Amino acid sequence: MKILVCISNVPDTTAKINFTPDNKEFVSAGVTFIINPYDEIALARAIELAEGAGGTVTAINVGDVSTEPTIRKALAIGAADAVRINSVPKEANFVATQIAEYAKQNAYDMILCGRESSDHNGASVPMMIAEMLGLPGVSSAKKLTVDGNTATIEREIEGGKEVITLPLPFVAGASEGMAEPKIPNMRGIMSARTKPLKVVEPVAVPELTRVVSYDKPAQRSSVKLINPEDAGKLFEMLREEKKII
Repeated sequence: MKILVCISNVPDTTAKINFTPDNKEFVSAGVTFIINPYDEIALARAIELAEGAGGTVTAINVGDVSTEPTIRKALAIGAADAVRINSVPKEANFVATQIAEYAKQNAYDMILCGRESSDHNGASVPMMIAEMLGLPGVSSAKKLTVDGNTATIEREIEGGKEVITLPLPFVAGASEGMAEPKIPNMRGIMSARTKPLKVVEPVAVPELTRVVSYDKPAQRSSVKLINPEDAGKLFEMLREEKKII
C-alpha cells in the first residue's frame, strides 16, 4: 500500500501573528512553524495503515527550503520519504494542482490530507485534489479503515454521522478522531536525517485568486463587572451596546 500525505507548514497555534505595516504580507520572523495539526492526524493514520498492510508513506509539501525542518519531522514520525514542491504556496488551487500533478506520475492507493490548514482554514485543497485526479473524495473524515481494495470512512454530518464505503484509490481530509498524533522518538529523529527528500520544481498555474490584504480581528473589550445587587443594569448595558433589543 502506497499512501501520499499532504503536509502544510503552519505557524504554531500559540504564535503571535503580525503583518507588515501595509497589511500586504505575513511577518514570519520569530514565528515557530509546525506540521498542520490536522495533517499530523492524517500522517498518524497513514503510518498505522502502512504498518498494518506492509506499505509505505510519502509526505508531500508545497513550500520553499524553509519548510524542510517541518518535513523532516514528518519523516521522524514515520514517513518513509518526502517530496517538496519548490514554491511558496500561493493559494488553494495552486497547492492542489502541484500535489495532483505529482500524484499523476505515481500510483498511490490513497491521498490523505488534513481537513483544513490552521492558518487559512479553507478546507478546499483535499477535494480539489480529488476532482483534479478524478478520484472519489471525502472531507472531514473521523474514522478510516481499509479492507482489501475497499475503504470505510465515517464522518460527522448535521444531526448524526455518515458511513461511506469507496474503492481505492481515493482522497480524504482527516479530522479529529481518525488517529492520535505521534511523537517522534530518538530513533525516528536520527533516521529522518538520511531519509530521501526529493525536491521538485512546480508546474505553471494561472493565478485565480490573490491576497489583497490581511487584517486582525478587533481586540476584545475589557471585562465589565456589575454588582449582583444591581443586576438590572446588565440589561441596560446590553441594550446600549445593541446586544439585545
